Amino acid sequence: MSDEVAASFVRVRLDLSYDGSGFSGWARQREGQRTVQEELETALRVVLRASAPYELTVAGRTDAGVHARGQVAHVDLPEPVWAAQGERGELLLRRLAGRLPHDVRVWRVTAAPPHFNARFSAIWRRYAYRVGDDPGGVDPLLRGHVLWHNRPLDAAAMNAAAELLLGEHDFAAFCKRREGATTIRRLLDLRWSRRADGVLEATVKADAFCHNMVRALVGAMLFVGDGHREPEWVGRVLGAAVRDSAVQVVRPHGLTLEEVGYPPDDSLAARNTASRRLRTLSAG
Repeated sequence: MSDEVAASFVRVRLDLSYDGSGFSGWARQREGQRTVQEELETALRVVLRASAPYELTVAGRTDAGVHARGQVAHVDLPEPVWAAQGERGELLLRRLAGRLPHDVRVWRVTAAPPHFNARFSAIWRRYAYRVGDDPGGVDPLLRGHVLWHNRPLDAAAMNAAAELLLGEHDFAAFCKRREGATTIRRLLDLRWSRRADGVLEATVKADAFCHNMVRALVGAMLFVGDGHREPEWVGRVLGAAVRDSAVQVVRPHGLTLEEVGYPPDDSLAARNTASRRLRTLSAG
């Protein structure tokens, strides 16, 4: 996970997407659990004819069933191996396309700038969550990416609740706690819009997310949208900083990692340092 790359290696950035339906999440797990990381590392080992896997570092470790359209990872490759892939890694890109299963695609392979780290250099991640509230259900062709909610949803009420969550807060009420990890995050954007096909789409953007945060936020706003609670209730839950039994973590298949943002190259080192600090709430 270091930001420093040995002189004989090149840090390579991979931009990729995957359908999470058939995966037990991104991170490598016990034997028998299919993961995105293992599929990619196996493909890299095979196409590069390596004796051991090259380990990937990812921007966001998505959970089982969660999709990604704009995921970013990096891998450190020996200089001669990278040099053999062509000026822009074209050979590696084509080889991966032939070796990877159809539910994982790498779209771009580039030499990363100095100090780039797919995880610690990121300044924001943007997710989308999609919900259908048509009484007849969800279009069968979208069922793997859209959650069905069996009551009509009021997008205006959900947006009123969303405004109460923006900014830097302790999101303990919407996160699964992990030992030694902070639940303080800065929520940069949170809004709902109804698409032409009737599907409601949430845009959720933050500097980082804690475990289950997006799915819990969506669950709370759906409770507002269908009339079970008023928008102000979400603000009270946030302020209490403890899990509320009424906040349900919605199913993962409606969630997609859409994009990861990074600072200018000359700010990467500073961002890496800042990302590793244990966060506290800003004064005032």
